[in-house]
Amino acid sequence: MINIEMARDYMMRAKRFLREAEMALVEGDNATSIRRSQEALEMAVKALLRALGIEYPRSHDVSDVLIDHGDALPENLRSEVEDLAKLVSQLASIRGPALYGYEREGIPASKAFSRDYATEVLSAVRRYVNLIERELREARILD
Repeated sequence: MINIEMARDYMMRAKRFLREAEMALVEGDNATSIRRSQEALEMAVKALLRALGIEYPRSHDVSDVLIDHGDALPENLRSEVEDLAKLVSQLASIRGPALYGYEREGIPASKAFSRDYATEVLSAVRRYVNLIERELREARILD
């Protein structure tokens, strides 16, 4: 029951972060949109893993766990596990720069990412968050 409760909470947070990513993009804050998109995807993936009872490391990049347990994922996600894992890893790697920028190079977060890239990231993340949410609803994890 703990995993189910945690999965529900994680998914609720994933949806909130997704809304915040959308709002940031509308406001022209590309970096915050990317950061919140990363957080949304991370929480949705961790909700899925929790619901399946799959342990994962306490890190932002759980792409290896997705690959290692791809066969345990719902059928709709199995065929996309490599692309999903790649996106999780990619976004985890820019999580810091999306908040702090590239400090050594003197590039603030507000100048580090283009609107096109932020839009692309948000679109991909939205798709996966919605797909994971749908799977959790079908499994009766979510109301």
